[in-house]
Amino acid sequence: MSNIPSPAQNKTIGVVPNLIFMSRWLQLPLYLGLILAQCVYVFHFWVELTDLIGAAFGNMSSLTHILDVVTIENLTRPTKLTEATIMLVVLGLIDVVMISNLLIMVIVGGYETFVSRMNLETHPDQPEWLSHVNASVLKVKLAMAIIGISSIHLLKTFINAGSYDAKTLLSQTGIHITFLLSALAIAWCDRIMTATQKESNSAH
Repeated sequence: MSNIPSPAQNKTIGVVPNLIFMSRWLQLPLYLGLILAQCVYVFHFWVELTDLIGAAFGNMSSLTHILDVVTIENLTRPTKLTEATIMLVVLGLIDVVMISNLLIMVIVGGYETFVSRMNLETHPDQPEWLSHVNASVLKVKLAMAIIGISSIHLLKTFINAGSYDAKTLLSQTGIHITFLLSALAIAWCDRIMTATQKESNSAH
């Protein structure tokens, strides 16, 4: 008797619902495009790292490029690497890594959630967060990653505050606070939805 399929198992999906469901594969080129964007960030990381190493060994061309990137004022440009310049470059490298992590979360989590299962349960390198990922969890993690990236940008601005006017400093601070409040709101909504779902399941 246990081998008899249920009516739900016998029910076939109609042509239109199946077509709509298959349309999720249209997102595949988007995730492949993000992989290419990841490659660009890897290239950018190595360019900046190469310039930092070159400047440390006295290469003036590398130093000039670094000072252009970190927005050091023309009138006060150092002739060699300083602690502040190194810190700004390293923060830029960390920023690239955090954006790369954000891309990985969007690519892997988005594909798993919205396109198709990746069946990584037995893979030794499966990310811990992927085992319980859903749309709500993904939004919270993305919000936290964006806050981390915004924090790096704000720290870079404050270290090199002399190159910015007060309006820019206040604007970046306000944007960062907005990101914080948005993440708190997303996490709070997710908590309410999770609690409501648990109450509904316990009631049944």
